[in-house]
Parts: sequence; structure tokens; C-alpha cells
Amino acid sequence: MKRGPFGTALAMAAALMLAACGGGGGGGNSGGTTTTPPPPATTAGAYTLPGTDSLSAADVQQIIAQAVAEAKARDTPGVIAVTDRVGNVLAVYAMAGARPTATIRPGPGGNLDIQGAVVPAAAAAIAKAVTGAYLSSAGQAFSTRTASMIIQQNFPPSPATVGLPSGPLFGVQFSSLPCSDLTARYNAAGGTGALIGPKRSPLGLAADPGGFPLYKNGTLVGGVGVMSDGDYGFDPDVSNIDIDDEENVALAATNGFSAPATITADKVAINGTTLRYSDATTATLKSSPAQAPAFAALPAGAGTLTAVPGYYPGGTVLAGAVYGQETSGVRQASTTEFSVAGGFVLTDGAGNNRYPPRNGTDSEVGAPLTAAEVTAVMEEAFKVMDHARGAIRQPANSVAQMSIAVTDTHGVILGVVRAPDASVFGTDVAVQKARSASFFSGTFTASDLLGDPSTDVQSFVGKVRTFFPDPTALTGKTAFSVRALSNLARPEFPDGQQGAPNGPLSRPISQWSIFSTGLQSALVASNLVQHVAYLGGTSTTDTAPRCTALPDVVAGQNRLQNGLQIFPGGVPIYRGGQLVGGVGVSGDGVDQDDMVAFLGLSNASARVGIGNAAAAMRADQLVVGPPPAQRLLYVNCPFAPFLDTSDQNVCQGK
Repeated sequence: MKRGPFGTALAMAAALMLAACGGGGGGGNSGGTTTTPPPPATTAGAYTLPGTDSLSAADVQQIIAQAVAEAKARDTPGVIAVTDRVGNVLAVYAMAGARPTATIRPGPGGNLDIQGAVVPAAAAAIAKAVTGAYLSSAGQAFSTRTASMIIQQNFPPSPATVGLPSGPLFGVQFSSLPCSDLTARYNAAGGTGALIGPKRSPLGLAADPGGFPLYKNGTLVGGVGVMSDGDYGFDPDVSNIDIDDEENVALAATNGFSAPATITADKVAINGTTLRYSDATTATLKSSPAQAPAFAALPAGAGTLTAVPGYYPGGTVLAGAVYGQETSGVRQASTTEFSVAGGFVLTDGAGNNRYPPRNGTDSEVGAPLTAAEVTAVMEEAFKVMDHARGAIRQPANSVAQMSIAVTDTHGVILGVVRAPDASVFGTDVAVQKARSASFFSGTFTASDLLGDPSTDVQSFVGKVRTFFPDPTALTGKTAFSVRALSNLARPEFPDGQQGAPNGPLSRPISQWSIFSTGLQSALVASNLVQHVAYLGGTSTTDTAPRCTALPDVVAGQNRLQNGLQIFPGGVPIYRGGQLVGGVGVSGDGVDQDDMVAFLGLSNASARVGIGNAAAAMRADQLVVGPPPAQRLLYVNCPFAPFLDTSDQNVCQGK
């Protein structure tokens, strides 16, 4: 593998050559010399730094104009949203005659959670644009059709695949939620910090076709989403090709800003299944995007730039932030902020790291995590990551890129670090995973769930205790990884086995949908309903930056403040037999997420006094379910994961 030092050496050589070629005195210099400064670094450790392209206001206007031309050609007026890479909404354009609302697709067993909810069409369009931007990077381009494929109960979803396990990112749709305490909110006052991300999404991540990422010169710069048909749903059958108006309009919008063909999802295979990127092609378009009238030439009455409360002011097209720069809220860490080359941190737009390593706040554990221990976990996890082979990034054998987060048992974020080009969605998800692993491993799990005002949420305690069976389950006896939780959160247990009962954290398959997954969705349903009412103008009160109605552990803080996550990549942290927090990882394959969290924590234990749960208390010691009984999984690491060694079974015996 050509690793970072090689690229660094080239950059240094180039700088020396430029210095050697520097001219002598002149133009008023008295015998002095001037030296051409070296070019900015393009690599950091194992990683290439992100490009500095961004969406200009003129770019956004072109994207909208191209979408409008295709929508007119199809006679399907819609709402078009454009965001930058970190989720800032740059425009929401509602065409004349567009449906003002969309309905979240009803479920098979009644409208539980958010199924059947009527939402502003603008909210759906924004969610699609955010999804296209957040799931993508310089190494992979994922659309909302891709998202649909990887979050359903069978992978790939199709009537012919009933009995296969669920999608690899099962549950990711309930991330980047409008109630998340990690995601930033639109700042109507502007000024410093106005463009920091990641921004929240009004409906979490979307699976309804019609959302794509946007690129300039190979650099991911944002996303576009289109909502026109009134059905905010998903594609339950990938065995056929759909002619979807929204997807065609969104594809037309990407003309000049399309993803490089070498990195689109249809170049990525997971467990032998090639992902889908788009059923729309240039051949299915009914307009020529390159010939679309300019935005300024759109006739009066064609549509309006529409304000969306909490997201976009309306009336004008905005320019996007430059990802990786301070103003975007995501930038390269200084060596004092993070010692391993390539680390990126979340910032406040004024130079301050939002989540520097800090001491734990949970004094009741006896010896909370220290800032030094948090640093050790993040550093060791990062070192595992920057040797690992990515699962979804192109070209093959690219180094993995993820987000890493550590929390204490109160759910307080103790530190966050990212690889330079890690997909943005993984930042919020890494925190969700750290909190989820810690929450379910604690003595407080059952009491917190029973303290939620929703009887639906409360009922999951009894379901878990019946399932094991153990009347004292969820009281800290077992260390639950997020992979173990994912086993329990599937609508069929074992996962995908047709006719099997549901796991105790899931809805039964007769009620399940991507909009009503079980405990995960029940915990945040009231937050989403409140936010939709705010967006729709029937309430003046937005959801607070705290998901779930679980009881506070301290004033203003519950343990799942940005929601529960149910796909792998998080483990609890112990000091001896005492739970002290969790570490979560997300961004480049669920087995890779597992490995970086688990092995990073194991390696940190050699430096500091914390580590993984003792093997005897891990959830993989539990044998559960109807005959034939199944053993839960704790982690599932890739067999030969590294680019620079032939090491195998790297998690075995840890």
C-alpha cells in the first residue's frame, strides 16, 4: 500500500524544489531573496485531504433550473432542495402546482410511530438531499435508492429474498434526527458559526428514490432531493427497474455535478450483492439538462424559493460551505488536538473543537473515564482504522475512513474524531452507537425504559425479559455490543429466517417497516411528530435538541440524547467489572466498524486502565430464542482486514 509518508515525502520534495527555484532580489528588495511558499499539504498520514471545491450560488441555481426543466417535461411539478456536504440547506424551490405535503408510507399493521404521517414536501426533499450528501464521500457515491436497499428487512430487498438477513445499515434512517444534540441547527442570524455542520435532517435519512450526491472536480460538495408524488417511501423490490419521476428529475439536476462513474454505488458489492445507485439514466430523461433555461430565465410564477422553519430562510439562493475548512464545522485537527496524523474534528466555526477529550461526568461509577483514557481509546481506534481496508470505498483496497466517538454512562460525549473523508452520517451514528452500547450494558437500562412516559417504550423491558427468559435482564449483568443489540432488533430472529418470531427490540414482521422498527423508532416518535407539527405551522414549538423522553440522568441530559442505533459498531467500556462508557465507530462497513471499536479499545487497554468487557459477561455468552437456540454475536471482525499486514482473525481472543 502507498501510505501517507510517501505522499508527504513527495510534498516535501516539491516544496524543496520550489524553494530552490525561488528568485533573487528585485522590485525594491535590497539584496534579499523571496521564497515561494510550499503548496498546501494534500495528504495527512494514510489519507488524502478533501478538495476545497464547494457549491456557489450560481451552481445551486443551475441545479435547480435543470431539475425544473425535467419536471416540466414530465408534467410533475415538485419541490427541489439542495444542500452542501455538511447539510446546510442552500435552496428549497417549490414549483407552481407542486404538492405541498407528502405522506410517510403507511405500514402493514397500522400506522405505528411515524407511518402515515403527513409532512411538508420540503421536509422530504431536504431529507433526500441530506442523505445523498451524508452517505457519500470521495470514495463512494450513495443515493437514496442505495439507502433503500441497505436498510430493509431482507438484503437485497425483493419478494424472492425473503429469508435472507437484513440490510447492512438496518436502522440508519433514524440518525441525524431533528432532535439530535450532536447535529447543528440553522442560524437565522448568520455570522460566525452559521454554516457549521453536520446539520440535522427533518426526517432523518431517506430511502425514497430522488436524492443524489453532488460533486465538483471529484469532490463531494452536497446533495439534491426532489419530492413530487406525495409518497415518502422506499423501493421494496430491487429485482426490477423503476421509472420514477422524482429520481429522473433529481438525476437531471446533477448534470455537471454528477458523481464520478468509478465510485457510484453500483461499483460496490456487499457480501456478493452489487448495490443500486439509480434506475434513472440519461436515456430515461425527457429533457436535455444541458439545454435547460437559466434560473434567471424562469418565468414569473414558475415557482418560489420557499422558507422552511429551522432550515432555510427562503427568497435567495445560498452558497455552500467548503468542507474541511473551519467554517464548515469539520476541519483537520491540530497536533495538540489529536496526535495521530489525519484526524479531523468538529468545530464551532470560531476555531474551537466542540468535543475535545474530557473527563467523564458520572461520578457514581467510582472512577469515571479520564481525558487521557478517552484520548487513548480514540488514538488506538484511529490507528486500527488507518491500516484497515475499506469495505465500500473505491478503488478497491482504499484505506477505511470512519468517525469515532466516546461517551460516558450518562451519555455525555467525551470525544469525537473523524478521518478526513469519512461520510458525514457516521458522526452522529458513532455517538449513537457509543451511547447505545453503554445504555444497554448498565444497571439502569430497565429503570430508564420503564421511566419513559410511553407505554410502548416501557413494554420492551418485558419483551426482553420474556425472550431470554430472565426477569432481571437489563440490569447490568450482561455487556451488550451494538451488534448484539442488532441481533435483538430484527423483525425475525434469527435475522431473516422466514416465519421466525421477532427479536424483543423489534416490531413483529406483520407490523414492521423502515418507519417503525421497534424500540428504536418508539423512543423518538414523539420528537418527530413534534418537529413535523413545527414544520407544518401547526405548532410554534420545535423539538428540543434531545431525543427520547427517557428520564434525565442529570438536568438536561438523558442517556440516548440523539437516539438509539441498531446496526453494528459499538462496544461498552469497562474498568475492571465496572461499566464506565462506550465507544462507537461508523462509516466504512459494519464489520470494519466492529473491529475498529473493539480492537481499538483492546489496544488502549495496554496503555490505560480500561478496556473491553470480560469475555464471561459479553452478550455472546447468551444462548436464546426458540429451538434451535441461537447464540448472540458480540463483534464480527473482518478475517484479513489490513492493507499492510497479512494478519488474520485479529479480534480473536481479545
